[in-house]
Amino acid sequence: MRGSERSDGAWRKYVGKVVVVDTNSSFVYLGTLAKVSDHFVLLTDVDAHDRHETPSTKERYILDSKRHGVRANRKEVSIRKEMVISLSLLDDVVDY
Repeated sequence: MRGSERSDGAWRKYVGKVVVVDTNSSFVYLGTLAKVSDHFVLLTDVDAHDRHETPSTKERYILDSKRHGVRANRKEVSIRKEMVISLSLLDDVVDY
């Protein structure tokens, strides 16, 4: 098994679930993980949020989305895997 196949398996457990994808850009994505390929992850019903466009912190924005639901502004978004810093279930975000 190649290294990429092993890492893809770790991603695949999130398919069909609402996730938070933090990237190395100013964007954070909240949506349903639909597909994982060699170089991209595909989200559906996505809130693509530019952290520089709002005064709230990234964590506050994510917590508000968890409380009130994801407000989708895109039907689909493909994100290059190399841009992903972290991926977690929205349900795993801890309220503080």
